[in-house]
Amino acid sequence: MEELFNINLDKIPISSKKEKSSRKKNLEIFLESGFPNKKDEDWKFTDFNLIIKKNFRNINNNFDFSSERKIEFINEIDHNNIVMVNGLYKSSDLKFEEKEKVKIESLKPVEETNVQSNNNLYCLNKALSLGGFCLEIQDNYKCKKPIIIYNYSTSNLDNKIINNSNKIKLNQNSELTLIEYNINEKSKFIKNTFENVEINDNSVLKSITIQKRKSDGYFYKNISGTQGYNSSYQNFILSSGLKFNKIELDINLNKENSNCYVISGLCLGKGEHQEIKTRVNHLAPRCKSYQKIKNVLENDSNGVYQGKIFVKDIAQKTDAYQLSKALILDDQAEFNAKPELEIYADDVKCSHGSTSGSIDPEAIYYLKTRGIEQSIAKKLLINGFLNEIFENIPETKLKALLEKSIEEQIDGI
Repeated sequence: MEELFNINLDKIPISSKKEKSSRKKNLEIFLESGFPNKKDEDWKFTDFNLIIKKNFRNINNNFDFSSERKIEFINEIDHNNIVMVNGLYKSSDLKFEEKEKVKIESLKPVEETNVQSNNNLYCLNKALSLGGFCLEIQDNYKCKKPIIIYNYSTSNLDNKIINNSNKIKLNQNSELTLIEYNINEKSKFIKNTFENVEINDNSVLKSITIQKRKSDGYFYKNISGTQGYNSSYQNFILSSGLKFNKIELDINLNKENSNCYVISGLCLGKGEHQEIKTRVNHLAPRCKSYQKIKNVLENDSNGVYQGKIFVKDIAQKTDAYQLSKALILDDQAEFNAKPELEIYADDVKCSHGSTSGSIDPEAIYYLKTRGIEQSIAKKLLINGFLNEIFENIPETKLKALLEKSIEEQIDGI
């Protein structure tokens, strides 16, 4: 594993001997086992170690953070913004909000690190992370407009590895729509992100991930979250166009009446591999979770969904739903699903399912008889298959933006 890396801890600003020792220890732990492979049950459908070895040589952390061009902001909706360059916080503009109610700052790497984690990518992150952002919404404040995070990656990142960490906290009775808008220049790199989300009592977080254009980047993101009483977390994933992407969500519904939604619509093209892995832990009574994952796969693309619903014995009146659907357009494409239920309460409503198939030729024929060309008919059916995931979004302009993103993804297949 060491021959694959050229990591230099001296490239990282370190504040103390204790931090240096901790980073070194975490790096040693990572190098001992390397990137995850299929021997790890959580990676049984994704041999990340093999994928990295095939595509990278001399992985290093020697890069700068200068933005090469002016970032083009989204014009379709009014919004606040946070600008991130190569994983690090650069600037923010909260022009639609009361400044004292929304706190945004650079997240500094902490000295204390947990080297006992069984996730080897966590050890890598703790060894090399340079920070990220910390976002906090104060009590009783509902953000007037969405905050868009412009995640910009420069073009000088070939064989580089970025490690960053973010924290998002909604205090009681607060509300936020957060859109992660990824803009990647032509470059082949690895990004390893760990994000902590805390949603307190009676608060609502809508989180949306959009990819602006295709990318040769290899992305891993781990989101761990906790939810309080009567809270809501809605996560929409529209990250098509990435060469490799794996998102892991581990959400604890700690108090009654909380709900968690994970919704995804992906179009995967030639040589692309994306996995969504979820674990929603029902730890209190009368909580609800809803997961709907949709994939459209063409050429030799590979889609994976692993979803687990855990229900503790005290979590009576749980309502949990999980469904994955795949539209497979070519024989070489592959979709793997592993839905799981682990239930210890007896008064629950839980279900899961997975289906896959191709486009109905009769539907294509019907549209052709109405004067629609076959290529357009195909796009219309794909669009209808994916757009169902937006049925729970009431905001008209936001919904239109997401539908436009889906259309661009379909055009890019």
